[in-house]
Amino acid sequence: MGDEFSGPVRLMGIVAAAIILIAALAYGVTLALGFASLASPAQPIGNPYFTILELLILVLAPAMVLLMAAVHAWTPRKLRGLSLAAVCMMVMLATETSCVHFVILTLKHQPGYAGQDSMDVFLAFKWPSVVYALDILGWDVFFALSMLLAAPVFGGSRLGRTIRAAMIISGALAFAGLAGVAFGNMVLRDIGIAGYLGAFLVVDTLLLALFVRTKAVPSSFSGSLAASPET
Repeated sequence: MGDEFSGPVRLMGIVAAAIILIAALAYGVTLALGFASLASPAQPIGNPYFTILELLILVLAPAMVLLMAAVHAWTPRKLRGLSLAAVCMMVMLATETSCVHFVILTLKHQPGYAGQDSMDVFLAFKWPSVVYALDILGWDVFFALSMLLAAPVFGGSRLGRTIRAAMIISGALAFAGLAGVAFGNMVLRDIGIAGYLGAFLVVDTLLLALFVRTKAVPSSFSGSLAASPET
């Protein structure tokens, strides 16, 4: 464990993981209901499901950055380069996807934009469009890189090895979602959803357990660490 995993950082990680757990579960339920409402899997999800999903992403994105910042503080010093790169990738994802979904929420239904077919190439959340391409870049590339970079910092205990395996699976599945772009079939992109929603939910739950079990570095000194046997 790293020597910067202080009490406030530990609390930040626990709170962020809890927020992600609740929001991701709500996202999964909403997504399932949205898919169930479609006549064809190729159709985009409509309202009210789409708006709820957009709002949940705006909650998830900053919480995911905070979670990875806590992972960085937990990481042993010799592996901090990997965890720092993972944080950077998550920041890139959060910045990009927050901008994309905020723009969609605030502009798509404005009188000046609504009903203009020419704007579909920019704001319609369906393939091909600018916002959809940016979202794919964020979740299927930046998110995947964040998971794969962070995975090697975990190991040793069974919990650590399980977190590492879950991160690798999450990142690999997210990358696999790029098949949707390669073959021009967005149904294949659903593979990525299994990575950044299903597998990441497992990662988040395991990290929550790790942070709860791990004792924070005492504030009286910074060079030593005190961790419970489980970590």
